[in-house]
Amino acid sequence: MIVLKATQDKVLAALQAVAGIVERRHTLPILANVLIRKQGSQIELTTSDLEIQVRTTAELDGDAGNFSTTVGARKLIDILRSMPSDQTVSLTANASKLTLQGGKSRFTLQTLPADDFPLVQEAADFGPAFSVPQKTLKGLINQVHFAMAVHDIRYYLNGILFVAEGKTLTLVATDGHRLALAQAQLETEIPKQEVILPRKTVLELMRLLKDGGKGEEEEQPIEMRFAGNQAKFSFSGMEFVTKLVEGKFPDYNRVIPKNHKFKVTLGRAPLLASLQRAAILTSEKFKAVRLSFEPGLLSIASSNAEQEEAKEEIEIDYGGDLIETGFNVTYLMDALSNMSQDMVSIDLNDSAASALITIPDNDGFKYVVMPMRI
Repeated sequence: MIVLKATQDKVLAALQAVAGIVERRHTLPILANVLIRKQGSQIELTTSDLEIQVRTTAELDGDAGNFSTTVGARKLIDILRSMPSDQTVSLTANASKLTLQGGKSRFTLQTLPADDFPLVQEAADFGPAFSVPQKTLKGLINQVHFAMAVHDIRYYLNGILFVAEGKTLTLVATDGHRLALAQAQLETEIPKQEVILPRKTVLELMRLLKDGGKGEEEEQPIEMRFAGNQAKFSFSGMEFVTKLVEGKFPDYNRVIPKNHKFKVTLGRAPLLASLQRAAILTSEKFKAVRLSFEPGLLSIASSNAEQEEAKEEIEIDYGGDLIETGFNVTYLMDALSNMSQDMVSIDLNDSAASALITIPDNDGFKYVVMPMRI
C-alpha cells in the first residue's frame, strides 16, 4: 500500500513540524517514532515525549484506504533531507516495514505497531478558548523567554507563567535574579486562568510559531485553552498539547519596583553596543559591569582578574543625583537584544535598588534586574 506520495519538501515540512520534541534516545523506543495515520488522502502525523504531544494534518496523496503505523522520526527526516526538494517521494507499507523511495534511492525502515504508541490523555476540564495572532504570541515569548530559569531546584521557575484575565494576556518569566513581563490585549473577555508552561514547551512553541515574512501566516490566530494540568494550542493545522508545571509562581507584582526617583531614556542600540564591548573584559565568573549615572553622562566600566579595564561613555538626558550601581551584563544584554524598539527607559531609585527597564509609550513590557555588589 502506498501510504503517501508527494514532493520531498512537502513531506519534510510536515515531519519537521512535529519532530522537534522527539528525543533520539528514550527509555520507550516507540517515542523515537512518529505515528502516521492515513485516512483517504489525509495524513495525520503525531509525536510525543509523554509530556508534550504535537499533531499535524497534511494532504499527501497515496492509495485510498485507512492505515496506521509508527516509524523512526529522525531517520525519516535525515533521509528526506538528503534528497532534492522537488523530487517526488513515496512511502510504501509492506508487512512490518516501510519503504521510502525517491528517484533511484530506496530505504527500508522498521516499524512498530500504531496501537503501542502512547497518546496523551486530554484533560476534560479545559477553560474557555481564546486566541491571539501567532505573531503576537511569538513576540510576547521573545520578550520574556530569556529570563526563564534553567534546571532550577524551584521547578516552577523553569518555565513561563501565562495569565489570561479579562482582556489581557500576560507572560512572566523569572530566574530569581531578573524578571521579564510582557502583555497583549485579547479580543474577548475571559475569566482568570493561570498556568506555567514548561521550558521545553516554550522553546518548541517559539520554533513553530510564525512571526512574519511568510505572508498572512503570522496573522493567523493561535487558539489557547488551559486546564488544571494541561494546555492546548491550535494553529496552522497543528494541535499542541502539553503538561503544565505544578507549583505556585512568585507574586510578580510585588517584584516590580514602583515610584522611582530617576528615569533615563536613551537609545537601545548604542546602549547594547556599549555593554557588548564592556562585556569583553568582564571576568568569566561574575560578568559584572558598573553603571554610573551623572548629569548628562552614563559611564559603563568593567574589569577582570588580569586587571584589564574597559570604559564606555554615553551622553544622556539626565539631571539627577550621581548613582553608581552594578549589574550582570548578560542580564542587561539579554533584554536589549530581544527588543526591537529604538528607545528604552531605565528607572532607578538608588545604587542598591533593582532597575526597571521599560519601553517608552508601551505599558506592555517590564524588565526588572537586581543589582550586583561590585
